[in-house]
Amino acid sequence: MRLIARQFPFVFCIIMLLTTSPNAMTQSNASDAITPFVIQIPDADIVDLKHRLQNARLPAQIPGTAWEYGTNAEYLRELVEYWANDFDWRAQERELNEFDHFKTAIDGVPIHFIHQRSTHADAIPLLLTHGWPGSIVEFRKIIGPLTQPELYGGNAEDAFHLVIPSLPGFGFSGEPQERGYNPERMAHVLAALMQRLGYEKYGAQGGDWGAIINRIHAARYGDRLIGLHSNFVLASAPTDPAILAAVPEPETQARESRAQFMRNEVGYQQIQGTKPQTLGVALNDSPAGLASWIVEKFHGWSDIDQNSVDGLDAKFTKDEILTDISVYWFTASITSSARIYYESRNFPQDEPTGYVSVPTAGAVFPAEIYITPRLWAEQQYNIVRWTQMPQGGHFAAMEEPELLLEDVRAFFRTLR
Repeated sequence: MRLIARQFPFVFCIIMLLTTSPNAMTQSNASDAITPFVIQIPDADIVDLKHRLQNARLPAQIPGTAWEYGTNAEYLRELVEYWANDFDWRAQERELNEFDHFKTAIDGVPIHFIHQRSTHADAIPLLLTHGWPGSIVEFRKIIGPLTQPELYGGNAEDAFHLVIPSLPGFGFSGEPQERGYNPERMAHVLAALMQRLGYEKYGAQGGDWGAIINRIHAARYGDRLIGLHSNFVLASAPTDPAILAAVPEPETQARESRAQFMRNEVGYQQIQGTKPQTLGVALNDSPAGLASWIVEKFHGWSDIDQNSVDGLDAKFTKDEILTDISVYWFTASITSSARIYYESRNFPQDEPTGYVSVPTAGAVFPAEIYITPRLWAEQQYNIVRWTQMPQGGHFAAMEEPELLLEDVRAFFRTLR
């Protein structure tokens, strides 16, 4: 199939449109075209990256410190050297291209997405939505097990058809050319994408901004979603004192502990929410700077020893981290992706999200940046499943893919 896509893209596009769903051929507008896409970064861009990395001017660090001032200099130096000398982008590119990639234009923006269909016709369509500083790379470990579970020790009855978009302004999608591209507008884009693919009923899963966008998606298009799975459930405190008092002490302690941790972790939100363009000049010009900015989030938001210089190595390989960072670098999308913070802050939703009646599952990882007690969540979502995970942090699909995978399967098993 991949060979057909590369040699006969038009034929491949027609095949996919015919096989995607019974309604896929209802689209008649040429602007609605869905075309195959192959990731193919020019050689010159790779050479330029290596040149910049080899000439990086890295700062010194106060002796005896680890990550408390920000990205650890020793770790960053190792990461930059590995990126320049040992990291094989072409190998990562080939692996990513094993999935089925497409592009289509929605709301005037080219939208890139993976559309990985299971061989099982009764598989549930599932929208996987990433956040920042994530990308489609986050989901690599769970794509195979979700689409073909029997090949990974699972049951064929738990199969999914996956749609994994790059959010507008992120990665291989285009950059919005107007103000106001907030999460609500992105939710409308993703709903339009699922409709264009012919999916009338489907599920949604995501974390970080993906969870926020999916929540709005569920609120606005509740008749389409059969279920919402989130590993980043956000809800404001209830106004009823009785509900507040009824929260179990362990959940209260977990929420307060993470809130205390995040008090010193929100500088990036202030910058990206006020002056993303200024920051973007530096990050778009320096791959070492980009790596420092992103890897600090992987370190701070993962379930690792925060005082260890190389604690990240216990959870992620350098190849995994650098593939995600490389997507931002090669697509020059760090500035446009950071704008989601500005747009969210300065362009309010058309209306409040309101109560989400779609059946919802919350997967709570202990090192998540914000933790919401179940009783809080139940005031704003139709919570039908709540899992307190034994370990893991913010980047669940990368850090603890098996835990996330099993929870997604178990939740949607009840909705089939």
